[in-house]
Amino acid sequence: MSITNKATELINNAKEKIKKEVSDIENRTDLSDQQKVDQIIKVFSTFCAAIAVQPIPFADIFVLTPIQGYMGKKLADIRGYDISESGANEVFKELAGLVGLGFLAQQLAIGAYKTVLPFLGAITTIPLVFGLTFGIGRVMDHYFIKKAKGEKIDKETLQNIFKQARAEGKKTAKDNKDEINKAKEEL
Repeated sequence: MSITNKATELINNAKEKIKKEVSDIENRTDLSDQQKVDQIIKVFSTFCAAIAVQPIPFADIFVLTPIQGYMGKKLADIRGYDISESGANEVFKELAGLVGLGFLAQQLAIGAYKTVLPFLGAITTIPLVFGLTFGIGRVMDHYFIKKAKGEKIDKETLQNIFKQARAEGKKTAKDNKDEINKAKEEL
């Protein structure tokens, strides 16, 4: 098999995997809505953690925020809440504000790891960003469930969900270190 054919085959396989695991996940009938949500949050958390290791300080917020906004769009689709991609970014910003300064502090910490403490960057950035994205995903999921039902959204509940999910995400990142490193290499 030629290099061109092999590259084409790899690209086609990657496209099919993305389509199945992300793009069309809301249409899958072999998974429950909760399984779809869990998969989306894990895939996006892994992807963001792999991206965050790049060495450009403080660029993460400009790179990760649109990706996390797209995660919100996929979660809204799964939960049956109609939202545009641009609307997902607005929801993301609203939720980041509701979750509080934890989000800003983590963005500053990521930047510091890449400038002041670069030797800690790869070690600390992966669980930090995975945990952050995981927490944001869980908050977005709760938010969209409530919005779809027309129920009130409680700021304190969102903050608690974020704290618990962020901790769970950091542990998950450590447990899935090989998978994240593989994604980092693929990037």
